Amino acid sequence: MRIGIGYDVHAFAKNRKLVIGGVQVPYAEGLCGHSDADVLIHAVMDSLLGAMGLGDIGAMFPDNDIRYKDADSRFLLGIVVKLMKSKRYKLVNLDSVIIAQNPKMSPYIEKMKKNLSCDLETNVSNINIKATTTEHLGFEGKGEGIAAQAACLLENKEKQ
Repeated sequence: MRIGIGYDVHAFAKNRKLVIGGVQVPYAEGLCGHSDADVLIHAVMDSLLGAMGLGDIGAMFPDNDIRYKDADSRFLLGIVVKLMKSKRYKLVNLDSVIIAQNPKMSPYIEKMKKNLSCDLETNVSNINIKATTTEHLGFEGKGEGIAAQAACLLENKEKQ
């Protein structure tokens, strides 16, 4: 069993779609980033890579590589999952939190969980997504951006 943690943050930007957990969330601004800036999926990928001891998404998908410009983070997650499978890892569970003052995430969390369970090839009951505000403190509370954290537990099927 191996544990991994991930964290990501992006600032709000005009003329961008807000995509979190693979769900387009209606909002006046999106997040600034080289890819689609899906903070939740980025944190999830970092947790998976960390659990496998394989660095982080910045090394795997550098922001100066044109191949990843405006990339769909679910596509990138698929690459990480293929790597995970090639190393014979299986997700035991994932716990995550989206940190945003606005917009409210609760209407979209079930769809995000379904997306992640599909992408991670696991039962939706193995995926947990929470959302919280910061009570108007910090950059998230001031409405400057959104952050996400994720923790995962992987089991190596080879070592059983």
